[in-house]
Amino acid sequence: MPTRSPDSSARPRPTRERILDAAEERMRTIGLARATTKEIARAAACSEAALYKHFSGKEEIFVHVLKERLPPLNPLLDELGAGEASAARTVEQNLIEIARRAARFYEHSLPIAASLFAEPTLLRRHDEAMRSLGTGPHKPVEALAGYLRAELAAGRVRPGADPEAAAALLLGACSQRAILLSIGGGAEASQPLEDFAADIVRTLLAGIAPVGDAASSAGDGTAPN
Repeated sequence: MPTRSPDSSARPRPTRERILDAAEERMRTIGLARATTKEIARAAACSEAALYKHFSGKEEIFVHVLKERLPPLNPLLDELGAGEASAARTVEQNLIEIARRAARFYEHSLPIAASLFAEPTLLRRHDEAMRSLGTGPHKPVEALAGYLRAELAAGRVRPGADPEAAAALLLGACSQRAILLSIGGGAEASQPLEDFAADIVRTLLAGIAPVGDAASSAGDGTAPN
């Protein structure tokens, strides 16, 4: 009788994956401030020494949790910034997809990062560490602005539009939605994600000036078109 191969699902997960799983769970349940490397290692069933073989510290773990465990946002921005597939869709379609992903990303990342704001010293230290790693909350805004500048150069965005302002408005709305969802009653009152993304993008693209003021607003750079 042939020997049965062991079930692959029963194989232990690699240490690095267990660390990221444990870090996400601990950061989400007890907060980033309290999720020390010792606590993460304990939850991952490994030693702190093993943790440091894979990551330089908690800040780098946090970066990889955002990249590998939360809804992806940066890969799409990188793809569009490189000009890949962006012309296959309209600017509106690209921005709606960005809004969808950004809203999901902020909704999942907010509970992890929120505890930092209760400890100003830790927040400052964390911010310094993020910048030393070349990342931080400003990166998606910069990437989206870069994409919009490329569309401006290609003639698919209205001349005079401000890519930085448009990027800040779009991602700021997505971040604000995540805040409201986390507050009591916010989830019940919120728009469905698909409707939110489409409405935010269409308002951003059209602007809010009366039709008779379209000519004057076009030169202001208030929104792409």
